[in-house]
Amino acid sequence: MTRHDIAIIGTGPAGLSAALTAKARNKDILLLGSDTLSSKVQKAHRIANYLGLPNVSGEEMQRTFLKQVKDAGIAITPEKVTLVYPMGDHFAIQAGGADYEATSVIIATGVVPSKTIPGEEEFLGRGVSYCATCDAALYKGKTAIVVGYDPSEEHEAAFLTEYASKVTYLPMYRDEPTFEASVEVVRARPQEITGTLKADALVTSEGTLKADGIFVLRESVAPARLVAGLEMDGSHVRVDRSLATNVAGCFAAGDVTGTPYQYMKSAGEGNVAALSAVAYVDALARS
Repeated sequence: MTRHDIAIIGTGPAGLSAALTAKARNKDILLLGSDTLSSKVQKAHRIANYLGLPNVSGEEMQRTFLKQVKDAGIAITPEKVTLVYPMGDHFAIQAGGADYEATSVIIATGVVPSKTIPGEEEFLGRGVSYCATCDAALYKGKTAIVVGYDPSEEHEAAFLTEYASKVTYLPMYRDEPTFEASVEVVRARPQEITGTLKADALVTSEGTLKADGIFVLRESVAPARLVAGLEMDGSHVRVDRSLATNVAGCFAAGDVTGTPYQYMKSAGEGNVAALSAVAYVDALARS
């Protein structure tokens, strides 16, 4: 398996800035995230305080970012990362059913809702999953519930129908889901995941739904559940001035480190985190 120098998780301003800096330092990088970049940036009506791009729309900023990344020869791996595990001298990364390795990691996932469904963490790995493409085969001929927090998660629910005998989808957004495959859509709010040895039901505002597996799909996994042992400061990742976390070789940048939630701040932190990661990789190579 190829071991990358630096894996960057997130394709918002912080992640892209980190990728450009690390690439300029001749590091082998793995950039994981949406290939349409940040939905938060894209939806911005007007951005007035980004140096060099005055009074720009979110869509215009996205196009500029994407062109710069492509011109630099940086490829985006469009996978959602579900687990980062420190292995001593490197990190094992699980994303979209594939496994990767990197010497250093930069978390640039943006603000991730920290509130979970009661029972979600308790049953994680025991009937609860954050990745349908990773675990779909475990539910062949069984029933599954998918709680989707963004329309982009609909493709995972559709993928599940190739294995599960029944898939029920709970959209946590206003848009009407569109499925070519047979998926039952239920408009209800999840209230609790219940079970004994493993999760077997989702209690909702409209009643209790029974299932063999429950998939909770958000745009990003909260950092505390993404990286084992990561120290948090409330809902944000705790970092020092170099943007290093308490996990050796793991850095964080952008909104995930705290306020202010501004694109300029995120891009600057991405640059700093990349320089710190480069220094870490170089020091490890010399030791």
